[in-house]
Amino acid sequence: MIVLDENLDEQRVMLPLRRRHRGKIISIRDLRPGTVIKDDAIPTVLCQHAGKTFVTTNARDFWRRAAAHSRYCILCVPLPTERQDEIPDLLQKFLHHSAFRTARLRLGKVIRLSWSQISYYGAHKDRIFNAEW
Repeated sequence: MIVLDENLDEQRVMLPLRRRHRGKIISIRDLRPGTVIKDDAIPTVLCQHAGKTFVTTNARDFWRRAAAHSRYCILCVPLPTERQDEIPDLLQKFLHHSAFRTARLRLGKVIRLSWSQISYYGAHKDRIFNAEW
C-alpha cells in the first residue's frame, strides 16, 4: 500500500496514481482520521500499519533524519509544489525498478528519488547506496 503525505495534491498526485497503480493508495490522514500527524510522528504511525510505502516531497525532514525500519519504507521525492504532477510518472517508473518493485524489497529503506538517481539507506544513515535507473 502506498501512503501519501498530506502535502501532496489529490488531483495532481493521488488520482493519477490510482488510475495507474493496482495497489491501494491512501493519504497519511486515513491512518489516523481526525488528528494532525506531525512529521516526527509519521514513522510511529507507519510502524503501527506495517508494510506501507510513505511518499513525501519533504526530503528536508525525512532524508537522513528518519530511521529506516523493517515495517515501512519512506520515499522522498524532493520536487517543488509546482512539479507535483511529475510524481505519478516518477513513482510508476520506480515501482517497476527490479530492486524496488515489491513492498518486501522496499521495506526497511529510506529512499530519495529523482529522475536521475535513486539513493537509499537502511539501518545505517551514514551508508548511502545508489541504484541505477
